Amino acid sequence: MSEIPAMWLLKLTLALAGSYVIVAAGVYFFQARLIFPAGLAAFGPDLPAGARYVELMTEEGDRIVLVRLPPGRPPAKPRPLLLGFGGNAWNADALALMLHQILPEHEVAAMHYRGYEPSDGRPSAAALFVDARQAYDHVAAEAEAGVVSVGLSIGAAVAVDLAATRHLRGVILVTPFDSLKELAAHHYSWLPVRLLLQHRMETAETLRNLDVPTAIITADNDLVVPAARLAPVRAAARDLRSDIAIGAGHDDLYGHPDFAGALRESIAAVSGD
Repeated sequence: MSEIPAMWLLKLTLALAGSYVIVAAGVYFFQARLIFPAGLAAFGPDLPAGARYVELMTEEGDRIVLVRLPPGRPPAKPRPLLLGFGGNAWNADALALMLHQILPEHEVAAMHYRGYEPSDGRPSAAALFVDARQAYDHVAAEAEAGVVSVGLSIGAAVAVDLAATRHLRGVILVTPFDSLKELAAHHYSWLPVRLLLQHRMETAETLRNLDVPTAIITADNDLVVPAARLAPVRAAARDLRSDIAIGAGHDDLYGHPDFAGALRESIAAVSGD
């Protein structure tokens, strides 16, 4: 009779091990959908008059859509163009409108990530980096006062990578994380995500080698990007012009009454206005 519990224990162990392997395999094969939930960003707001869409083509033949908004009021002097990269569940139209409303004297452009409607293709970290460079090349020629890149969360990684290959007047990083690999390891500590992860975003490592004017806006109650994943970004910034913390969470930060002022202060700090 003593063999029966041992047999059941063996079966239970094998079942648990099998379930673990199945979950790990699912995370591996569906990680792009977890990291880039394009469906959550499908619907954007109505845009003001003057908004226009520009279609850019990738080397693979995918269409990348860039939304552009002219200044809401004539600037007193030339202002840098704001090139926005949203979080992984942000619609680019919503990002463009937010920047336009807070900073009406600036022209604004924002990129619909590859695979996020109306853009085509499949999203990946590498694709976002390449597409950001193409978006910059499109707008930079018309930006008399240069370009400031504004990146939110995962978009902060895109903004920093862009700064490594293109000349930016400054970068604004909102709730940035140091490494997608380390952030994923924090949230999925029970999985070997460092081995499973196919998408690489090493923001702190890239920023450490740059002399670009940088501003950081963080949320004190951020449960998505913990302080341990933010600290290396702050330490890596060689030209940190502004560092503002707001008493909000990762997602409700943008509706906080202090956010608009923090963004205006950050833009002024990196652009010298």
